[in-house]
Amino acid sequence: MSLIRPEIVRGLRRWREVIAAVALGLAGLWLASLGGWLLQGIGLILVALALGWSVIAWRRLRFLRGVAAPGVVEVDEGQVGYFGPNFGGFIALADIAELRLAEVGGTRHWRMRTHGGEVLTVPVDAAGAERLYDAFATLPGIDMAALTAALDRGVGTLPLWKRADPSLPRR
Repeated sequence: MSLIRPEIVRGLRRWREVIAAVALGLAGLWLASLGGWLLQGIGLILVALALGWSVIAWRRLRFLRGVAAPGVVEVDEGQVGYFGPNFGGFIALADIAELRLAEVGGTRHWRMRTHGGEVLTVPVDAAGAERLYDAFATLPGIDMAALTAALDRGVGTLPLWKRADPSLPRR
């Protein structure tokens, strides 16, 4: 039997990456306060790393939503997959030509389209949808701050990213 209330455990689990980044920053500050140019340098480097990590962790946290849509999202080997009750499929990240946040049937979905016209829509609140943050971060030239801000706004259909030149070699 746990001595910590279940809702507190869930909250700590949700915020664990942000908490770890803050802990690293505090450790860096402590190390820098010990004095000496070596310890101060290492401490300041840790603080800088913690600041960067906390920004990414905060953005990832905004992607983490309660599971309210059916289906499961899988990101594996450079592919995004969605297994839903009525639709689903796979799309390679290198083949994505356009990424949108669209409203479909009253719920918001990530809409990925390839140059060939294939479309995969994934509910933003499906199980595993938080993995899409790291997958989308690999798209060349994407603005992750705009992407996470779009999640917070209640916009119906919003284009977020488009591949610059489809004739360029994809990675």
